[in-house]
Amino acid sequence: MNAIDLLKADHERVKAILTQLSESTERAVKKRTDLLAKLEMEISIHTRLEEEILYPAFKQAGGKDEAQMYYEAKEEHRTVDSLVLPDLKGTDPSTPEFSGRAKVVKELLEHHIEEEEKEMFPQAKKLLGKAKLDALGAEMETMKAQYKKELSSASLAA
Repeated sequence: MNAIDLLKADHERVKAILTQLSESTERAVKKRTDLLAKLEMEISIHTRLEEEILYPAFKQAGGKDEAQMYYEAKEEHRTVDSLVLPDLKGTDPSTPEFSGRAKVVKELLEHHIEEEEKEMFPQAKKLLGKAKLDALGAEMETMKAQYKKELSSASLAA
């Protein structure tokens, strides 16, 4: 699977989790807790794949515009990873505050996904070409499997 297709499949999984999370009720504490754990795992793996594999290749192959897109995308990741997701995790899932925060996380991530899929990914296809995207995709699949294994053993040890 090429890098773009793999990342788009991740986006679909994340959007499905976000939809379930935002549609859940304050009574669904266990469901919200489980969905939040799934969301965090998907996002942390996806972010690493983008930041360690696709983004550097994109930035290197491009010019000033691509560098700007690269830094904006990384900043959006940082906002979600450092601020928004930790806030949501620290919020009681049985409260209306959780619902509000989940909605904001959904809006932020959907905006980020849309920008990547409409701007960065088409540009990456032009700049990198099929062979390079296939190679990056293979690298991502390997990293993803390894990272999932690490996360599974870390959660079992906890």
